[in-house]
Amino acid sequence: MATWIWILIVIVALIIGLVGGFYGARKYMEKYLKENPPFNEDQLRQLMLQMGQKPSQKKLNQMMHSMQSNVGKK
Repeated sequence: MATWIWILIVIVALIIGLVGGFYGARKYMEKYLKENPPFNEDQLRQLMLQMGQKPSQKKLNQMMHSMQSNVGKK
């Protein structure tokens, strides 16, 4: 086989690997963040208290829902 064909095969394989790796890692991170959210209700309550807000259960539920719905949007 000619040298240019080998170079072309390597470049195509590299591009396919990069694209596949990017989408695979993205899907894995979306799944991980959905299963293990970065904040839970207790952490969110403490954060709101530190900011000087009085957290009600309704407000906590709204914030948790908005955080969970934004995980898979991008």
